[in-house]
Amino acid sequence: MRSLHLGLGARRGVPAAEVLALVRQALAEAGAGDAAVVTLATAEVKAGEPGLLAAAAALGVPLTTYGAHELAAQAVPHPGEAARRAVGAPGVAEAAALLAAGPGAVLLVPKRKSPRATCAIAHRPG
Repeated sequence: MRSLHLGLGARRGVPAAEVLALVRQALAEAGAGDAAVVTLATAEVKAGEPGLLAAAAALGVPLTTYGAHELAAQAVPHPGEAARRAVGAPGVAEAAALLAAGPGAVLLVPKRKSPRATCAIAHRPG
């Protein structure tokens, strides 16, 4: 089974149910289930976001965070102005997923959106 690293972007107050629904939609697209998830990653400014923390707890994985400078240094295929305004980086979900997966990582599922969250999935081939 592949180890999948999920990057998440979120608006303040996003409910865990919305995050989990988006995560499971992205996992289905990847042909994987909850058990494949090893990390949820997001921007450092979202470290205390209750919906993200609850989603990580529901999946039994850590919530890893990255600073704006780390996220901004990671090239992403779908940059967004909303992320730039909110956290100072052109992307959160894709950048966080790639950073969490480590060197050589590729996006398995690019950024997907719900009304208040974004999710991307990365893994390291091999």
